[in-house]
This record gives sequence, structure tokens and C-alpha cells, in this order.
Amino acid sequence: MTTDVEQTRIVLDPLVCDLDGESAALRAAGPLAAVELPGGVPVWAVTHHAEARQLLTDPRLVKDINVWGAWQRGEIAPDWPLIGLANPGRSMLTVDGADHRRLRTLVAQALTPRRVEHMRDKITELTEDLLDRLPTDGTGDGNAFGTGDGGGGRGRGRPVIDLKAEFAYPLPMYVIADLMGLDQARLPRVKVLFDKFFSTQTPPEEVVATLTELAGIMAETVTAKRAQPGDDLTSALIQASENGDHLTDQEIVSTLQLMVAAGHETTISLIVNAVVNLSTHPDQRALVLAGKADWSSVIEETLRYSTPTSHVLIRFATEDVPVGDKVLPAGDALIVSYAAIGRDEAAHGPSAGVFDITRPTANRHIAFGHGPHVCPGAALSRLEAGVALPALYARFPSLDLAVPAGELRNKPVVTQNDLYELPVRLHG
Repeated sequence: MTTDVEQTRIVLDPLVCDLDGESAALRAAGPLAAVELPGGVPVWAVTHHAEARQLLTDPRLVKDINVWGAWQRGEIAPDWPLIGLANPGRSMLTVDGADHRRLRTLVAQALTPRRVEHMRDKITELTEDLLDRLPTDGTGDGNAFGTGDGGGGRGRGRPVIDLKAEFAYPLPMYVIADLMGLDQARLPRVKVLFDKFFSTQTPPEEVVATLTELAGIMAETVTAKRAQPGDDLTSALIQASENGDHLTDQEIVSTLQLMVAAGHETTISLIVNAVVNLSTHPDQRALVLAGKADWSSVIEETLRYSTPTSHVLIRFATEDVPVGDKVLPAGDALIVSYAAIGRDEAAHGPSAGVFDITRPTANRHIAFGHGPHVCPGAALSRLEAGVALPALYARFPSLDLAVPAGELRNKPVVTQNDLYELPVRLHG
């Protein structure tokens, strides 16, 4: 078996200029690849489907950052841009065993299939309202939350809109804010902070301040809900802590931050990537619009082919773990490279690199994770996309990109498959 020093590390591009090419290189390196995260942090990546499923259920891999040798040795700077993802505070994301089950159960109770389905009418209402407000005459400002022109300025005064800013972003953000009881007046600032939270380009002097301000907003939400409870998850977590479930305020704040972050980013990327895929594969779009394939197939193939979450940080090995012909050493860190895993030919055949909504293996992806830490909000994300996409194309069946697909720009976020903007023309 080979060790870390015997292979070259793949340096993940902090600007994410070629995610597909990078993912192909990761797969070619084998199921366990030595990589370097932005900031010069060495970790390992699992890049193949079968090995990822195995490692995601392996009890020798834990979420406790104190197991990480580099952390113990003081090699990870407190202002590392990705520290908020590697050490986001105590929540179901960062604990294992009984503590994980305790925290996850409380969240899962709020996201049961029945409760999620109960949200369909609200999501439909929000979707139709956002579609009604789309500036089809080209007069929109690309500015759904007062946050600028989406990074490129395209579309002002022309029959082009930024569909991400006008539709794909506000829908899941409104939904998760409603679910968590987050004041909608906070959303513009929350967007700015989460952009910094996920970005590899956040200046070191802003990292700690960003994390502190985000935690402060969530703490204020908890305080407000303790004084005036509502029908939301934050109030439910507070009630559980008062009923003997031993939730600390820090756990509630971290859970709230986790749910808001994960609850909107994944769905934004899912909707955006589905539109890009349908626009660049008109034959596939024709199938679904003709009723020869259903929208759930579009969603599942998008989750596989262009997974919203490119890499998930981080698990830590409590002992040496063999993976293929390599070893993940005790004390080292592992990331899960979902963008590479989704196109693994061993799992999806020689056409894994093709977007095909009739693919029989599409729903075998693990884009929402696998094992104990599988995303509890997966059903909600699927529901939002399952309402938003058919409604969008019912109004604008010939919707198309306003720029060549090669000109679409990824945000500098190594954990999300996310675009700055999605300029489109809304042809009916």
C-alpha cells in the first residue's frame, strides 16, 4: 500500500475555474487521493462511489476535530478561510454516536416526510410570486435581496435577467428562513455573511469577524424565539432543551447556523445547475417538456451529474484505514469529493460523464451523503426543486442561457458547485 509521501497532492483550485477537470483528475488518482485545500492544508479525498459509501459508515472516521493531528499541532490557523466549515461549532454535523443521534433526532422531527409535504403549498405560493415578479421585459435589477448585480452586471436594461438572483436564490432562502424562524429582514446581511463564510477568498482579517457576526445573528434569533415562540424549528429546539433534552444554547445556535447554511445553498445550486443542464442539453429538455420523462428524473440526474456540493469537509481517522491500495493514516483528515463521485463510471457506467435524465442509475447517487450524517433536509430540497422547475418551465418553456455555458463563472467556493450568476432569456 502507498502512503501520502509516495504520491503527488492535487491542489484544489480556490477559484474553481474547472471543476469538471479537477474532478476527473481526482477520480483518476484512485478512490483515495492526496489533496491540498486552499491555504496549503493537506487532507485526503475519497473520490469513488463504492469507497465513499464504505467510509461514510466507517466508525473509525469521526467528526471530532481534536482527532486531527494538524489541529493538535497548531498547524491550522484560526483565520484559515475554511475554518468555519472544518470547525463550525457543536451541532449534529460535528459530533458522533449518542450526541449525534440526540441532536439529529430533534431536527429530523421537524423534517418528517409529512411535515415537508405540508410545506408544498407554501413553496408553491412563493414560487408563483417570484415568477410573477420576474422582469420579462429586461427592466429588472438582478437584485432580489439588495445585494448587487450578481458579480457581472449583465442584464441591466436588456432582455436578460439573472435567474439566480431573481428566483433560484430567494426561493430556498425564504423557505429556510420560514422553517427556522429567521427574521426575513436579516436575509440581506445573512447572504453577505454566508458568501464570506463559504468563500476561499475571504481576507484572513475578516474570517473570525464573519463567524462571530453569523453566530450573533443566530443567537439573537434564539433569544427572540425564547421570548416569543413560534411554529418553527428554532422554537422547537428551545422547547426540547427546556423539556430535558439537554441542548445547550451553543448547540441550538450552531444547529440553526448549520440548517440555514445547508438549507439554502444546496437548493440554490440544484435549481441553477438543472437550468444549465437543460439549456445545454436541449434533447433532454425536450423529453421532460413532452412528458417523456418526469421532473424527478431531472432533479436526480442533476444531483448526480453536477452535484450541488462539490466537497464536504471534514472527517478524521482515529486509526489507519485501508482504502484501495492506499492507507488513510490515523490523525489525518478526509473530505468527500461528491463532484468526482457523481461521475464514477464504476457506479454509473461508461456514460457517467453524460447528462441523461433517462439513466437507470441516476437515483443511486449519494449527493446528499450516506450513513448517519446523511442530509436531513434532502426531502425539502427535492420538494423545492420539484415545485420550482416545472413551474418555471411551464411559463418559459424556451428559457435559455443568455451567454455561452463556457462563460458562466463559478464562485470561489471549494465546497459548493455554485455560479456567481445565471443570465438567461425568458422565452415563452
